[in-house]
Amino acid sequence: MARGWESKSVESQMESARAERPQASGRKTPEQQARRRELDGLELSRARVLRDLATATHPRHRASLEAALKFLEEKIASLQ
Repeated sequence: MARGWESKSVESQMESARAERPQASGRKTPEQQARRRELDGLELSRARVLRDLATATHPRHRASLEAALKFLEEKIASLQ
């Protein structure tokens, strides 16, 4: 019985995720897909750098992280 409830929960979560996704009017070009992947990777890197920066204590390490953050933000801005 528990297994049945679990599978229905997963199914409803998948349906919710599909419904929340915006419907694209057409397929994206390979260039658009590559740009989106690059932007996603940069945003993930930015999140990691911000997390590391929050806990960094050594001045040189903080400076390095701040430089990386600046680079990532500039790169993200240029792609948007």
